[in-house]
Amino acid sequence: MSQEEVSLARKLLIVDDSKVSRMRIRAFFTSHCPNWTIQEAGSGDEAIAMAAGVPPDFVTMDVNMPGMSGFETAQLMLVRNPDIRVVMLTANIQEGSRKTAESLQIHFVAKPATEASLQQALDYLLAPR
Repeated sequence: MSQEEVSLARKLLIVDDSKVSRMRIRAFFTSHCPNWTIQEAGSGDEAIAMAAGVPPDFVTMDVNMPGMSGFETAQLMLVRNPDIRVVMLTANIQEGSRKTAESLQIHFVAKPATEASLQQALDYLLAPR
């Protein structure tokens, strides 16, 4: 990834019910993409409300959350804003989850939120379409 890609001002929405996961994801993106605006949502409903205004460019999404699942949330967000790039960042690595992500054209990255898994997510977000 070029320095130019990282330096562009983008908006990232981190959606995860785990505060610890959100903190790890935020720390990674803050250090690698200092010009990005980063927001956090602890639920699907909160994420939908946050994306209703100025939608994010990118979203990292957990699958298993109270209330609306990450898949339901991502689907709603993409219907409203098809240009958003979503990475499903989850410990739910069952084949069914992978297939659902694929059917929604969402990139799938397995947790835990390590340097390597988050780099994989960042590489996808910045890859040419």
